[in-house]
Amino acid sequence: MAQESPKNSAAEIPVTSNGQLEDSHEHSFNRDLKRSLPVGLGLSETKITSHGFDSTKEGVIEAGPFPGSSASPKSSVISPSSAAASRLAGQGGRAQQKSGPVVLADEVKNPAMEKLELVRKWSLNTYKCTRQIISEKLGRGSRTVDLELEAQIDILRDNKKKYENILKLAQTLSTQLFQMVHTQRQLGDAFADLSLKSLELHEEFGYNADTQKLLAKNGETLLGAINFFIASVNTLVNKTIEDTLLTVKQYESARIEYDAYRTDLEELNLGPRDANTLPKIEQSQQLFQVHKEKYDKMRNDVSIKLKFLEENKVKVLHNQLVLFHNAIAAYFAGNQKQLEQTLKQFHIKLKTPGADAPSWLEEQ
Repeated sequence: MAQESPKNSAAEIPVTSNGQLEDSHEHSFNRDLKRSLPVGLGLSETKITSHGFDSTKEGVIEAGPFPGSSASPKSSVISPSSAAASRLAGQGGRAQQKSGPVVLADEVKNPAMEKLELVRKWSLNTYKCTRQIISEKLGRGSRTVDLELEAQIDILRDNKKKYENILKLAQTLSTQLFQMVHTQRQLGDAFADLSLKSLELHEEFGYNADTQKLLAKNGETLLGAINFFIASVNTLVNKTIEDTLLTVKQYESARIEYDAYRTDLEELNLGPRDANTLPKIEQSQQLFQVHKEKYDKMRNDVSIKLKFLEENKVKVLHNQLVLFHNAIAAYFAGNQKQLEQTLKQFHIKLKTPGADAPSWLEEQ
């Protein structure tokens, strides 16, 4: 060929040990390069990027200022060889095949951001409720009051304290009666032993032994009635009434939130209405409506629970008070038959000593 290609000319460039061009061949290299470049592209506008000087490797010549030249860079770029272009096209095709569906970053939910948003809402709600409570205690803020419902709640709390006092006294009576029955049983055993060993006082010790054993037996019957009374009242006080009071606490929390957002909405309505405050007023109106619905729902739930509690309380206490009265009266009157009949009336089964343990035949 009359003219050598730029690739063969570049392959003949001698390189020093540190990779720099020798000064003696610099001008010949520039001359050959100018011949191979298109017209209008100067040597000062190019720099060479080469991956090797082997004939199987291709070189890329990019436009840019040559080291040591003060000429401004131009936008002309010499494209790579056809082999490099085809390889780049193949890599681009594979990259497109491997790529999946495009997902916008805004649509991805970040758990950390969701938790942060929940904490922010909780903090804001706590702040508003705390401010409402403080303003109510200082007498500066207004609160929503349902007079009829509040009166029923106060009566319930007062009755709960009184029922707890009755329960405590009944438990004390049960403990003392248990100790007395235990003492009477031991005393009856002692009288019976002396009746066998003292012939001259055999009848006297025998009468006392029978009496103490009978008292101990009646005391156990009365103890069963009292313990049944205690269990029923304990269920009423610490489960049924406590469950209703838990609903009352939720109702009071809903009332505080309702008043807090109501106050916030009233303050915004008293202020100016412009482009900045109108969105805030609309958002506050929505939050107020949500908490108003929650407050109305909790108030309705409390009313229903108080109604059912009153019916259940009357029924339970009526039966238990009748049982307690009849058992105490029969015991101190010495009417063993009536005392036993009272227990049968309320389906109370006494546990005799050793009844829980199976017999030898049952074990076999």
